[in-house]
Amino acid sequence: MKEAQIDNTKVKLDAKPVKKSGLPSLPISTLFAMTFGFFGVNMAFSLQSSQMGRIFQTIGANPTKLGFFFILPPLMGMIVQPLVGKYSDLTWNRFGRRMPYLLFGAPIAALVLVLLPNAGSFGFGYASLAALWFGAIAVLFMDLSSNVCMQPFKMIIGDMVNEDQKDFAWSWQQIFSNMGAILATLLPFIMTIVGVSNVAKKGSLPHSVIWTFYIGAAVLLITSIFTIAKVHEYSPKDYARYHGVKESDNEENVGFIQLLKEAPKAFWEISLVQMFCWFAFQYLWTYGTGAVAANVWHVSDPSTAGYQAAGNWFGVLSAVQAIAAVIWGMVLSKTKPSQRKMMYRLGLILGGLGFASVFLIHVKLLLVVSFCFIGIGWITMNSVPFALLTTALGGKHEGAYLGLFNCSICLPQIIASVASFAIFPLIGKSMPGMILLAGVVFAAGALFVGRINETDKL
Repeated sequence: MKEAQIDNTKVKLDAKPVKKSGLPSLPISTLFAMTFGFFGVNMAFSLQSSQMGRIFQTIGANPTKLGFFFILPPLMGMIVQPLVGKYSDLTWNRFGRRMPYLLFGAPIAALVLVLLPNAGSFGFGYASLAALWFGAIAVLFMDLSSNVCMQPFKMIIGDMVNEDQKDFAWSWQQIFSNMGAILATLLPFIMTIVGVSNVAKKGSLPHSVIWTFYIGAAVLLITSIFTIAKVHEYSPKDYARYHGVKESDNEENVGFIQLLKEAPKAFWEISLVQMFCWFAFQYLWTYGTGAVAANVWHVSDPSTAGYQAAGNWFGVLSAVQAIAAVIWGMVLSKTKPSQRKMMYRLGLILGGLGFASVFLIHVKLLLVVSFCFIGIGWITMNSVPFALLTTALGGKHEGAYLGLFNCSICLPQIIASVASFAIFPLIGKSMPGMILLAGVVFAAGALFVGRINETDKL
């Protein structure tokens, strides 16, 4: 048994340092602490993604203008995550390197979670400019604070986990992430079953949705506090020794342009694949509830009971997606480094089939199969790319690069939202048609997986 000095706290490690990366193998309890917190963070994101379309249509947003509201979250992600990544690379204090940002972001995210579902409850009026602006600004701050929370969880895996445990850590982070999504997406449905009202006056959200957001805020705070308390990051000296870099490298304040010029090829190759993936999911979040309402309930009016029932069912389907992701995550956690690209390609093909099948299905129970395949695609694109990328980075400027990599997640969402203003009318304002398009785009990403070369390191 060896011991590593971590912020003046001795943590027993289960094995000798792995020669390949120099990083020690971590006990399961440490891996659990650094991945479990993603349960609360993704519960917040899942509430936002699964309920945003419902919220904005309920308070009176024009369906043809929904893309505008969905531009705001990825725009904030493109700004916030690179900044958090870069400056947390340079942050070393008594709270750690990454944890101070979680300590700051979690309370703000929880507060906005409480405010967002009340966008129609402050007397602004149905479809009023004030109500829509309140909702848009709440979403803006929701994504800002959620991104501040999310980035530390991604970076501590690259900071602390060796190559042999990396697939396990990324997969388990996404397993907990999807467990949070299960709770988030099922809660409105469960609330309705136990008697909480699922209808409300025109322009307001039902209490089944409002109370779900309140619970999400509490869970986010609790899980974030748990991670902050249990994860003790490496000191600058140990980090440099384990990663085989100079301690002075941790103090280099390099500009984003220079970082992009020096980025390993894998950074760009993986980013290209991610562009296809996130373009597709943006349309699922924007048009998913409407597609289910149109295909199964044959309604389009958000004020009808049928549309709100479709909203609840889309939440259930999102939970199915998350459950499938958890199960597939168990498979990915056992992936060997040599199998990563094969599993990446397979996940994208299956996910694309899931998207496309939503267009064809008009029976609500059959949609469960579609969302199982979508769940496989979801966890694949949220775990395998990060294992590939952090291998190529080798521990240098890791936070900054992971932040910049988030642009490959956010930029396609913005492109998809802007493009929707032209595409949606072009296909006859068909929300199921937008999901079909998403499936084609998602599967197309598999064509570029073979070009990724993570052995070309920074």
